[in-house]
Amino acid sequence: MQGTHITKHSADRMQQRGIPPLILDWLMAYGVTEHDHNGAEIHYFDKKAKRQMERDFGSQILRRLDDLLDTYLVVGVDGVVITVGHRTQRINRL
Repeated sequence: MQGTHITKHSADRMQQRGIPPLILDWLMAYGVTEHDHNGAEIHYFDKKAKRQMERDFGSQILRRLDDLLDTYLVVGVDGVVITVGHRTQRINRL
C-alpha cells in the first residue's frame, strides 16, 4: 500500500476478511468516493471503475479477483484508513 496509512483495526480486518493490500491501492486509485456526512469518506468500486480497471489490467485479472471487487474502505478525516470490508448492501448516495 503505497503511502496509505492504516490503523491496526483496519489491518486486522484486512487479514480477517482476506483483503490484500493491492485492493486498497486500487480502491484509492479507481474507487468512487462518497462522504458519510460524519467527516469520513467511503471508497468502493462502481461499474465505471470496474470498466476502467478492465481496460488497464485486462478482463482475465478482473475475473480472477471478482470476489474482492465488492470491497470498501473508510478513510477518516485525518486521511487514515479506519476500516475495510465487503459490501453486502448498496452504499447510499446522498
